[in-house]
Amino acid sequence: MAHDSTVLLPLVNVPMIDYTLAWLESAGVEEVFVFCCAHSKQVVDYLDNSKWFDQPNFSVTTIESHNSVSAGDALRLIYERNVINGDFILISGDTVSNMLLAQALREHKERRRKDSNAVMTMVVKQSKPSSVTHQSRLGTEELIIAIDPDTKQLLYYEDKADHLKGTITLDKVLLADNPSISLHNDKQDCYIDICSPEVLSLFTDNFDYQHLRRHFVKGLLVDDIMGYKIFTHEIHSSYAARIDNFRSYDTISKDIIQRWTYPLVPDVQFFRSCATKLERQGMYRASGVRQSRSAQIGPFSVIGNGTTIGDNTVISNSVVGEGCTIGSNVSIEGCYIWHTVTIEDGCKLRHAIVCDGVLMKSGAILEPGGVLSFKVVIGQQFVVPAYSKVSLLRQPIKQDSDEELEYADEGSGIVETPCNFWKLCFLS
Repeated sequence: MAHDSTVLLPLVNVPMIDYTLAWLESAGVEEVFVFCCAHSKQVVDYLDNSKWFDQPNFSVTTIESHNSVSAGDALRLIYERNVINGDFILISGDTVSNMLLAQALREHKERRRKDSNAVMTMVVKQSKPSSVTHQSRLGTEELIIAIDPDTKQLLYYEDKADHLKGTITLDKVLLADNPSISLHNDKQDCYIDICSPEVLSLFTDNFDYQHLRRHFVKGLLVDDIMGYKIFTHEIHSSYAARIDNFRSYDTISKDIIQRWTYPLVPDVQFFRSCATKLERQGMYRASGVRQSRSAQIGPFSVIGNGTTIGDNTVISNSVVGEGCTIGSNVSIEGCYIWHTVTIEDGCKLRHAIVCDGVLMKSGAILEPGGVLSFKVVIGQQFVVPAYSKVSLLRQPIKQDSDEELEYADEGSGIVETPCNFWKLCFLS
């Protein structure tokens, strides 16, 4: 499991990495290696002090590397350490899923038994909303893949469809070698991969492999000599998604609140001492909330433990974290308020993110698309314009290289102007 410290950011009041670990544990995984690079100390400290190390039949080991700048570097280091000798699941720590792994693993092992070149099984799903999972698009680019309809072998993978101006070029050898091909533009890559140990040695033999998709997957698809094969496993009624930009953060938060990710929902305990109850219309309230009788909390909202809410305040379609103080006559709509935030009387916030420790003084307004990073103070009556990102630290202009560990690339919609949303939230 590879990632940087963005996995500690709260997703419906729980650090993202807890969803990933809870899913792996529920799916029967017994051993997890968490590969940490940038800001690794914070991730290691969090895990050291969490309950994950006390779970029976579930071991979590952290591997730190300050020199790894890509997924390729991480996999080469894991190969050197010789900690993985069998099939393994490769994911990033910002994955929310409730899929059962058993069937996909069974298919993978069965294929390997018949064909030792079948080194990887990639989980995909329908990207158009379905009535079963309801899942919506996540703001990532359109993916075009070609699959052998009988064997489910992946034959073509291109996630830059918009650069191709509506045309794609298939090698005629592909058409000559495969009697039937299904071409899809309605599938979503879940970035959940079941890998054989050969994947590690392939990265070690090819030092130019950095990205998992752009280099490894595409490299294997065009390499005729070695004959390695990648297969797909499509999930239908399960949920799986990755959070790598604001739109996917917003979409997945709403999906969690609306229970599409069950059992990973706010009222099921993630080792929390405080019970959160599901009330009418998808409203969740922790037991330690102090709320004025005249305050209105609308549907699809989550209020964290130890938060106080003043008179005539209206909150709808929002997540409010733990230990927040919200004054009177405040209006909060479609927002993500993290922990220990203070919002004084008469403030208005719409469709925005407010990180830990922010203070908004009375009458301040946060317009849609705004992000207030850690410990920012907004003065009385001040209006923060739409799409502003406010931080105490100067933001890097250049994207941090550890972003590559998240299967990212420069065109994946991860960098948001004027600066990367995740880096902004984390660095400050």
